[in-house]
Amino acid sequence: MTTSAPIFTAPDHLVEALRSDGYAVLRAQDVCALAGCAPAELAALVPSWDALPPDNYLKDGGRYRRRRHSCFVQDGAALRQTPHRAHWQPLEYNALHGGMHRLFEPVEAEIAARPAWRQLLRGLGRVCSRVKGEQPWFIEAHQFRIDTTDGIGRPTPEGAHRDGVDFVAVLLVGRHQVKGGETRIFEADGPNGKRFTLTEPWSLLLLDDAAVIHESTPIQPSGAAGHRDTLVLTYRAGQFQGET
Repeated sequence: MTTSAPIFTAPDHLVEALRSDGYAVLRAQDVCALAGCAPAELAALVPSWDALPPDNYLKDGGRYRRRRHSCFVQDGAALRQTPHRAHWQPLEYNALHGGMHRLFEPVEAEIAARPAWRQLLRGLGRVCSRVKGEQPWFIEAHQFRIDTTDGIGRPTPEGAHRDGVDFVAVLLVGRHQVKGGETRIFEADGPNGKRFTLTEPWSLLLLDDAAVIHESTPIQPSGAAGHRDTLVLTYRAGQFQGET
């Protein structure tokens, strides 16, 4: 089934959708309810995307990605930020950038301390526990800006992929003067797929990483200074990737 707009998941169907379909899509108002915060509190995080440093690890030579990265551990109601660490993925999950220890600038301390930020991470962690059982979750938070400086920007230069975690949350923070950026989800072990474009700020795509493969198509400018901002949160049981 192909749609230009997402088919949103009813909040009371969220856990069932993750178990049966491998993904769910929530409206911004339902993300706020999940996090227990007001829309204005999430909106107050948005200016921090204007201060993201360049991603200097792109192997395709592009200049289209800016990002910050920080790690957290959620254990029940407790959420703590870990000492700053590099992001690492094995080659089997990221053929382009896997096997590299990529050390990005951390999420700004003032942002990571905001109640809305912490409530959002904890709210999603509670969903993960409802699906796979109560346990500590090792969370990696990535702020991304994909821009059209070079005429085209690639949200997923590695192509359709899994991340090697338990759950992936992709929150659209905003789109400015761009076209493209279509989300594509494919069954990991089947023929079915979905295609849609997130356009509502703070709408959410939540994925069971073992069940589906995902990608976002390139963006092109439709005006000056085109860019697409996202917050990607990954939840993994046991430990962070790359830990021995």
